[in-house]
Amino acid sequence: MTMDATSQRFLMCRPTYFAVDYAINPWMDPTAPVDADLAIRQWERLRQIYRDLGHTVEEITPVPGLPDMVFAANGGTVIDGKAMAVQFRDPQRADEAPAYRAWFESAGFEMYDPKHVNEGEGDVLLVGDHLLAGTGFRTAHASHAQLQEVFGYPVITMQLVDPRFYHLDTALTVLDERTVAYLPEAFSPGSQAVLRRLFPDAVHATMADAEVLGLNAVSDGRHVVLPAQATGLAAKLRDRGYETIGVDLSELRKAGGGPKCCTLRLRQGKASK
Repeated sequence: MTMDATSQRFLMCRPTYFAVDYAINPWMDPTAPVDADLAIRQWERLRQIYRDLGHTVEEITPVPGLPDMVFAANGGTVIDGKAMAVQFRDPQRADEAPAYRAWFESAGFEMYDPKHVNEGEGDVLLVGDHLLAGTGFRTAHASHAQLQEVFGYPVITMQLVDPRFYHLDTALTVLDERTVAYLPEAFSPGSQAVLRRLFPDAVHATMADAEVLGLNAVSDGRHVVLPAQATGLAAKLRDRGYETIGVDLSELRKAGGGPKCCTLRLRQGKASK
């Protein structure tokens, strides 16, 4: 089976000020040592992988005092030249929102401001003609109606139930316009039933792979960039015809992030100013 890769445009943020100074998810332990230089080198490797695959990588300037700004996927949702800004649940990340909003505005995107807590592409994933929208830990369910109004795609709510998988993109990855991979146990029974109905041919990840954030992956339809430690999931993806590229982001995982957390997809290129 031959997969078609689609050239992507990504936004990333160098982890210049990365640290684990607080705990807002189960992965974070402020008492554990963090190697900031290693985090930068691992991030640079991820960026180079994208460039080697022919994708465009743009960068937002990191802001001192915002150690989680590296997780660009939480900075917004960008579809069809429209950008919805974010509102974080936790005060420690609140100042990231205006920084990302300013970048979108300067890039010429049509801007929309959130009416409720909304943590961007961490909880909002486009699959074909539908938006899967996570809730349960971060993004408020009330925000899903606004997403539908702004982007004009049907929104399907996904109820997350395991605090380790606090964002949708830690429990589910979009492989192409018809296929996803996910961890069933991360979702409520009703959401599991919806996923089975929508994606009968989905790849089911094991808990072992999810626990190394294996589902926090980035796919261009052919190549899947995922944590190197998720060997079982990588084998399943290769069996389906995808080409997998493992990357070690072990330092960033100490804050609960992987490749997808570091990567915001900018869809439809730059909007006209």
